[in-house]
Amino acid sequence: MTSYSDQAGLDSPSGGAQEADGYHRVGLPELAAVVDRVRANIESVIEGKPEAVRIALTVLLAEGHLLLEDVPGVGKTMLAKALARSVDCTVRRIQFTPDLLPSDVTGTNIYDQHRNDFEFRPGAIFAQIVVGDEINRASPKTQSALLESMEERQVTIDGTSYELPSPFMVVATQNPVEMEGTYHLPEAQRDRFMARISMGYPSPEAEFAMLDVHAGASPLEDLQPVAHAADILKLIDLVRTVHIADPVRRYAVDLVGATRTSHELRLGASPRATLHLVRAARAAAALDGRDYVTPDDIQRLAVPVLAHRLMPTAETHLNRRTAEQIVADLVARLPLPRPQGGPAVRRG
Repeated sequence: MTSYSDQAGLDSPSGGAQEADGYHRVGLPELAAVVDRVRANIESVIEGKPEAVRIALTVLLAEGHLLLEDVPGVGKTMLAKALARSVDCTVRRIQFTPDLLPSDVTGTNIYDQHRNDFEFRPGAIFAQIVVGDEINRASPKTQSALLESMEERQVTIDGTSYELPSPFMVVATQNPVEMEGTYHLPEAQRDRFMARISMGYPSPEAEFAMLDVHAGASPLEDLQPVAHAADILKLIDLVRTVHIADPVRRYAVDLVGATRTSHELRLGASPRATLHLVRAARAAAALDGRDYVTPDDIQRLAVPVLAHRLMPTAETHLNRRTAEQIVADLVARLPLPRPQGGPAVRRG
């Protein structure tokens, strides 16, 4: 992928001049120090998956939710738990099964005979990091119990709304839909996840190293928090201030819009996808030590942020084309934003 971060006036608040007065340095060293500690902590138990760890941290700082999809046994739940344990937050794990009820997730009102009144008993969703294991093994009705909490950070029971703690992040794992006992996640549910990634099988070297680390006992048992919830909230506030120039915003809008007109797709990405793409790009820029977003940030995140929201046509399925391939092709074809005072940048 070609780098375009040197385009003056395109990806910085004042055309590159802010670097001289230290504008983009404010707060970023602190962010880098905290993120590096969390990343190292997670990678001590997740071998050979630096990009998966990076995207997980990007989603956390962008106030999103993460979907981990892959076959059993490749470390999906391990990554989710390692992230949760690396931050000193309240953590709850939900094992999704066919008999799980929506009230088990959100909570319910219980009648208290002593008080002669109903008392709200919070469900497992009331935590700062919620690990949803095998989310697509529960019924669609139970899956839908997460919709309000993931979008609005609240739960409504019998007309009363209860606010969820901050920061709040759902890290869900799911098996491929071809696996036995799985349900398709509804389109509205998939759209709530900022990004979807697959772990993939480890390299032979990483798998060999894993035998030493994991053979005796789970390394998660010794994993200690290296950041506080207050640290994460400060970093989230910092990420919100990352600058994104109008041409880069337009590029994100055009890229998402291209999915809606593609003949290979019967459902393109939603406006929520555009918002998630921009938020994730801001977090990615901050992780790289920049306070401005470049087109590279948008390109790098396009597949994990957009692909899981798309629905290919039947003909596309017959041609064995995946949503990831379609997004990658759109990224390759779409003209890049114009540098200040220059023509649109095109490839090849």
